[in-house]
Amino acid sequence: MSVITLARPREPFPIDLPGLLISPAGPGLWRVAKPAGTVLGHIERRDAGGGVERYRARRLLPGAIRSMDLGEFWSPRDAAECFR
Repeated sequence: MSVITLARPREPFPIDLPGLLISPAGPGLWRVAKPAGTVLGHIERRDAGGGVERYRARRLLPGAIRSMDLGEFWSPRDAAECFR
């Protein structure tokens, strides 16, 4: 007997921002990097209830595997602008 898992597919970030590379890291999760490849942090889509979505930005701390919350935003553009 085989087990079938229905995982949500990774999807592209809803917008493009010049100067940032934003790539899928998981369902509702994106990795933000500089064009040279340095990872800056992550943006996570969250359900705020009532069909409303919020975008949470977290910056990776230099030299560490920890991250720091930058905030939650109503739009993906506002969340991504934190990394400029």
